[in-house]
Amino acid sequence: MRLIGPKGEQVGIIATSVALNLAKEASLDLVEVAPQAKPPVAKLIDYGKYKYTEKVKARQARRNQTTAEIKEIRFRLKIDEHDFQVKKGHVERFLSAGDKVKVTIMLRGREQYRPIGGVELLRRLADEVSELGSVEFAPKQEGRNIIMTLAPKGKKVHTQSEQRRRGDQARAERQARQAARLAAKQDGQGAKVQAEQEAQKEVEQIDAEPAPHTASMKKTISKEGSNAEDEK
Repeated sequence: MRLIGPKGEQVGIIATSVALNLAKEASLDLVEVAPQAKPPVAKLIDYGKYKYTEKVKARQARRNQTTAEIKEIRFRLKIDEHDFQVKKGHVERFLSAGDKVKVTIMLRGREQYRPIGGVELLRRLADEVSELGSVEFAPKQEGRNIIMTLAPKGKKVHTQSEQRRRGDQARAERQARQAARLAAKQDGQGAKVQAEQEAQKEVEQIDAEPAPHTASMKKTISKEGSNAEDEK
């Protein structure tokens, strides 16, 4: 087999047993990378480290891939201005996020025979959001609906980065709030312990002082004793 060293250097054509001994001496694995070649090609690598590196690369590739979604929003032919502006705002938000938007106008009754108004409405929408998206599928009547598809001008990856940034920020804020609640709870427990200790000290001081009742009793006894002496 043709052996490739761990740093990509060509070792040469050697017997499989020799390659196995070299792998054992270097504490590496002998991996066949081109079994169909003549002679077959093998490489000395750390297979565990190789698998970990490939896994990290695959994860990074999935993270960077663009996964544009198709959002759908529906209009009525007789839509008032306020509702039009609200729905246009949704379309702008979808396009800003890097998603395609499928706009559908549902025709009712006789509206199906005069779809020109729906086409004009979709063209107006496309013109007003032209800074964010372009018409990918021109307005066309399909059955009872008129459909138009808008494609974003920005890339989805930027939106994902923005969403990830917002997620990290929200996570940091949650952790800060949890830390603040934990600190407040610990402070409350410390104050409670301190209050209990102070109360215990006061109790001990009161126990150490002579009882006023005992003093009065002694005084009464001494007074009775003095009266008894006077009677004598």
